[in-house]
Amino acid sequence: MLSEISERHSDKLPFTLAIVGGGRTCKFFLELIKSESFPLLNIELVGVCDIDPQAEGLQMAQEMGIYTTDDFRDFFKIKDLDGIIELTNSRDVLLDLIKLRPKGVGVVEHNIGKLLRTLFSINQRLKEAEHQVILEKMSSDFLIQQSNAAIAVLNTDFTIAEANEAYLNMVNKTKTDVIGSYCYETYYGLSAPCAIAIPTLKCPMVETMKTGKSAHVIHEFAGPKEDSSYGNIVTYPLKDQHGEIIRIIEIWRDVTEEISTRWAARLEKIKADLNRMVQEDRMISLGKLVASCVHEINNPIQGLLTFSHLMQEMLANNTLHAEDVEKFKQYLAMMSTELDRCGNIVSGLLSFSRETPLGFTDVDMNDVITAVISLTRHKIELQNIQLTVELAPEMLMVRGDTNRLQQCVLNLIFNAIEAMPEGGKLQVKSRLDKNKKRFQVEIQDTGCGIPGENVDHLYDPFFTTKPEGEGTGLGLSIVYGVVKNHGGKINVQSTPGQGTTFTLTLPAKL
Repeated sequence: MLSEISERHSDKLPFTLAIVGGGRTCKFFLELIKSESFPLLNIELVGVCDIDPQAEGLQMAQEMGIYTTDDFRDFFKIKDLDGIIELTNSRDVLLDLIKLRPKGVGVVEHNIGKLLRTLFSINQRLKEAEHQVILEKMSSDFLIQQSNAAIAVLNTDFTIAEANEAYLNMVNKTKTDVIGSYCYETYYGLSAPCAIAIPTLKCPMVETMKTGKSAHVIHEFAGPKEDSSYGNIVTYPLKDQHGEIIRIIEIWRDVTEEISTRWAARLEKIKADLNRMVQEDRMISLGKLVASCVHEINNPIQGLLTFSHLMQEMLANNTLHAEDVEKFKQYLAMMSTELDRCGNIVSGLLSFSRETPLGFTDVDMNDVITAVISLTRHKIELQNIQLTVELAPEMLMVRGDTNRLQQCVLNLIFNAIEAMPEGGKLQVKSRLDKNKKRFQVEIQDTGCGIPGENVDHLYDPFFTTKPEGEGTGLGLSIVYGVVKNHGGKINVQSTPGQGTTFTLTLPAKL
């Protein structure tokens, strides 16, 4: 993800600017840009503002295809704007710009006009090498000092030749302390270059000196309260007339907020995907339960029909003897029991299928296990599996989501059932540890077991050894995600041909 926020590289220092005041001084600056008098700078002028549509600088900008407007607030919508140059010579306009500008956008006041005219004059009249150097230095120094980014000019021996105010504020030192000191010592407090003192810490300056091109890295910095911040560091080479690198420009930008925003968005997407997977898996499980419960409900319904027919025949004779009344009572008691049984099965299915809002509450894990066992007991019996349930006598309270925990236990029981197609033994246990801070739920089967080469992939999404169409491979990955989300852990022990034991360990709510 970090590569998504890296800045565009070039051998020139990039600046994105807009101008408020489209008069003659603006025109000078436009002509200066057209003459390419900034060999070390990549200036992108993205807008000119003036309330006078006849202003010569504004008209020249229109001819050059540069965006123009009569309201400087339109500039605040421009992405990645570095600064706004104010050329109206109006204090009110300057104050409005400073007050309304977005965070990270610098404002350069109107007295730049004199400097721009000087730069233009030098560029037009003096082409000799020494004057060209003066021009480069004036333009570079001016824009470096006006930038809100922390910028330092480094010598090839890692000493700092120049630094702007933002850099001094970042390292919390004076210019006297910084100039001539080593960059790695000034910021990191190291006694050797970063790549030597900390081999894992990539140095963009070393990369630039090696390749002669711009380089960048993103460094993580630990804060005083274990909070981390992230800095995007970009370096640009300054070369002499022979193409040799004589200095390096290093730009620091704080990208902590951007990274945090991206991580937050990524985390929300992961949570949404997990919720969708859990719901899909829940519907698959519900289908299995319904298929089993239909058979379980069918038997008592047939009994109810038989008893009702017998009672109707007895009533059809118009006479009821004492023994008939006793039979009526027996039939009604049986019918009431069977109806209660059907009602409990349907209630369990409705409870399981109901999509409740996500939220953690106090949950007794024994109740979760009991509810799942009641829904799966008939399927277990049909498959000739001997079930043993040993629940802890005390309440196993956990702060969690009932539906997620039900799904977790249900997936493990379904896995156990499918591992014993010819029957076997299934044990479900729960117990509280001695210090009562954690408890365990153990689900053990005597099924086919898990091959050793598959154990490391059990919790991978969509990993399954079942034939196509018989499994999604989501079950155990969802179990793993639910347990981790509840602050617990999951352990598996398996011997091929002998069986498997899954143990869930969860924090108990005291």
